[in-house]
Amino acid sequence: MSALRIPRGAAARTVALAAVCVAALGWSQPSHALFEDGEARRAILELRERVDALQQSSQRAGERSGGELSQLRRSLLDLQAQIEALRTEQALLRGQNEQLLRDVAELQRKQKDMAQGMDERLRQFEPTTVSVDGREFSADPAEKRDYEAALASFRAGKFAESATAFGAFLRQYPQSGYVPSARFWLGNAQYATRDYAQAINNFKALLSAAPEHARAPEAALSIANCQVELKDTRAARKTLEDLIRAYPDSEAAAAAKERLARLK
Repeated sequence: MSALRIPRGAAARTVALAAVCVAALGWSQPSHALFEDGEARRAILELRERVDALQQSSQRAGERSGGELSQLRRSLLDLQAQIEALRTEQALLRGQNEQLLRDVAELQRKQKDMAQGMDERLRQFEPTTVSVDGREFSADPAEKRDYEAALASFRAGKFAESATAFGAFLRQYPQSGYVPSARFWLGNAQYATRDYAQAINNFKALLSAAPEHARAPEAALSIANCQVELKDTRAARKTLEDLIRAYPDSEAAAAAKERLARLK
């Protein structure tokens, strides 16, 4: 009994039962009867063969179970590895998606900045409404810039430079709304440089083209001043009298009366 290996489960119970039967047969009769009885000996041998077969079957079943368990474990490990790989890939894709969203946002911001910059550059070439000497008109940005640059030179005392700038302006923008004012300041720049004849021409051009201009009374008074400098007193007196009649309520008319009195 001690030499028999007893398996577990149903097979174990069968083996155990067989062992008990063998033991019972072996101990229930004398040994000489056992060897004399051929059928009993064959039954015992068959029973032992069955016990051995059951033991081997149990071992194979255990081995198969162990192999299946190992295979299952390997399958689970493979599945877990695949899941981890999918998680890693998902995280990578999520990161790429976030980067793409950032790239799209950056492109949209740059596009917006470019559009705003383009609008600003286009506005630099679009005409704008300006008001000069009480008159409103439309002027190109370059036109406005050139006029203001020439006027800035005059106010800085750079009369020769200013005269050149205003002359160039009148040639480049002959239809500009700035023309009357540009002629007035050109005449004053020429007066400052003692170019009296040219100053008179520009003041008269202003009076002829825009007699209602806000600078017209001052232009008429400046003509008289140029004529005085040229020693043409008769012409200066006539200009002052015309000024008083044409613009009686102007400050220039009041100044003209005082100068006319001194000329007499």
